Amino acid sequence: DSQSMTQAVLELASQLQNKIKTLTVDHGKEFANYQAIEQLTGTQVYFAHAYSPHERGSNENRNRVLRRFIPKGQAIEELSDRQLVQINWYLNSRPLKCLNWRTPIEIFLLNLRH
Repeated sequence: DSQSMTQAVLELASQLQNKIKTLTVDHGKEFANYQAIEQLTGTQVYFAHAYSPHERGSNENRNRVLRRFIPKGQAIEELSDRQLVQINWYLNSRPLKCLNWRTPIEIFLLNLRH
């Protein structure tokens, strides 16, 4: 729900000392309180256009890779915390062309320092 999503983003932003610059999201109802996120964190929230996956290319790529582990229709609740951590590690330790063949973890840590 919107309240839970907003609280989760606010907690993450706080942990990261409000270093989240932007969020690109879909038009799901869980982002109905996006204005609170923008106001409280200074993060700019962008909404991708419906049926425009090219606007979220790296996201679509990640979803495709994620489906190797969690097929469409499978409930994420069926996976253990350990499995989710392993999948997360796999996704974030793979070099990406859009990051000049760096990993998301490398870029994340680099941005935390600045």
